[in-house]
Amino acid sequence: MVLACLEKENVDVVFGFPGGAVLTLYDEIYKMGKRHILTRHEQGAAHAADGYARVTGKPGVVIATSGPGATNLVTGIATAYMDSVPLVAITGQVATPFIGTDAFQEADITGITLPITKHNYLVKDIGELPWILKEAFFIANTGRKGPVLIDLPKDIQAQEGEFDYPDRLEISTYKPIYEGHLGQIARACTAVKEAKKPLIYAGGGVASSGAHEEMLAFSQKTRIPVTTTLMGMGSIPYEYELFLGMPGMHGTYAANNAINEADLLLAMGVRFDDRVTGKLDTFAPNAQIIHIDIDPAEIGKNVLADIPIVGDVKRVLAEMLKRVQPGDTEMWCKKVVDWKKNYPLRYRQESNNCLKPQFVIEELCRLTAGEAIVTTDVGQHQMWAAQYYRLKSPRRLISSGGLGTMGFGLPAAIGAQVAFPEKVVLCIAGDGSFQMNSQELATAVKYDLPVKIAIINNQYLGMVRQWQKLFYGGRYSHTNLAGGPDFVRLAEAYGARGFRVASPGEVEETVKIALNTPGPVVIDFQVDPEEDVMPMVAPNTSIVEMIGGEER
Repeated sequence: MVLACLEKENVDVVFGFPGGAVLTLYDEIYKMGKRHILTRHEQGAAHAADGYARVTGKPGVVIATSGPGATNLVTGIATAYMDSVPLVAITGQVATPFIGTDAFQEADITGITLPITKHNYLVKDIGELPWILKEAFFIANTGRKGPVLIDLPKDIQAQEGEFDYPDRLEISTYKPIYEGHLGQIARACTAVKEAKKPLIYAGGGVASSGAHEEMLAFSQKTRIPVTTTLMGMGSIPYEYELFLGMPGMHGTYAANNAINEADLLLAMGVRFDDRVTGKLDTFAPNAQIIHIDIDPAEIGKNVLADIPIVGDVKRVLAEMLKRVQPGDTEMWCKKVVDWKKNYPLRYRQESNNCLKPQFVIEELCRLTAGEAIVTTDVGQHQMWAAQYYRLKSPRRLISSGGLGTMGFGLPAAIGAQVAFPEKVVLCIAGDGSFQMNSQELATAVKYDLPVKIAIINNQYLGMVRQWQKLFYGGRYSHTNLAGGPDFVRLAEAYGARGFRVASPGEVEETVKIALNTPGPVVIDFQVDPEEDVMPMVAPNTSIVEMIGGEER
């Protein structure tokens, strides 16, 4: 039943790690020849399924056994939940007579994951399984997408029953709204026409709904500048004249000041995250807020909306494009473009100086023509990737935004490479984050996945060190990672190629060699340990109070 469901849902690959409580299921995987990627840790399997889902837009599927196998999925499930990624997790469970007895490898995984799933199921009747499977995929991949978990006891797996799989499904208590209210859309179009300083603030919902073309067309028609969150990066081409970059804590001078001066903010598929808004009562103080989101719970949660529109961003924008008329924004556009020109992101890389991480990422972008699928871990390198890898299209920057999960990058890159074996997949990692799931190098080698891993090695937990430097008097409490592993020899131990780069002159040649080397490659970029991500907004301050903003 499980495998027949996967066929009907067009699932071409699953990620997982077997154990005692899923032996029956894995026996069917063996007999039926289902494509399965065996990772080296269940967390890696969850992140790989997540990466696969983000680049394809299809639900990722992960399987784990009961107890510790299931609990090892929790970080991956929470990562997908925070970033609205469709994921179906299937876990084994002890046999139904033993549930609640503290049996061997028993854990209440449905209770544990209740706050981090859209829905979850404990299967107690084989007759319900086909409907549960259908519901799980339907819920995961509709409305605001997210993870769903199915806990499947061992004895249920061994039973037989009729596989009556529904072609269509309706759940009376679950009715996502896709079409925006026409009255609210009309109000929004009037506000756009009247605004003198409008700004589009776009998030992950634009990429998730596939609304990038509509958003670009809307901006071009109305002459409204655009800023995108980390999760929305790539939804507008980096080179587009009215794209101002990323806003918020490590946002650009142009983006943050545009939000501060805007008289109309068109928030599309965003949740007004604290890393973007800074101090809430100072965020967009002069702006009327239009908030478009498929999840009604997000509207008004952090920032009150003057014109709320519940619906799918792609469909709402398509309707607005039919109706909207541009206002007089040319003076505003000139002002923000001047900001963009006069206060760009900057760093200094001297030829004989130590290697700057920003230079590494700019070179990676240049040498891959900005066309790679880029996964990241979390920390300074993640922000530098968002700032300096100039994306041209959506679903190309795969990063843990909401949960901020270290160890996400490599397994997510594996999932992306499985989905698109012909594309360049580049994992930009920190030396701290990489060690969280470095064992997945074995997975990349086993399946001959040509993932290229760029470790931005500053021998620190870099972002934590930066906060300690700026806000804790330079007291670097347990953030120094000096004396860590030799990443070149580690790569070779797993059967991958490894390179080390310590000077600017070595970057281009080494990256070219790596890109032309079959299979996985690790490059250890030994960068300036004291380099900080700038600009930066201190916690609980306005986003225009940037450290390293105007003067840089």
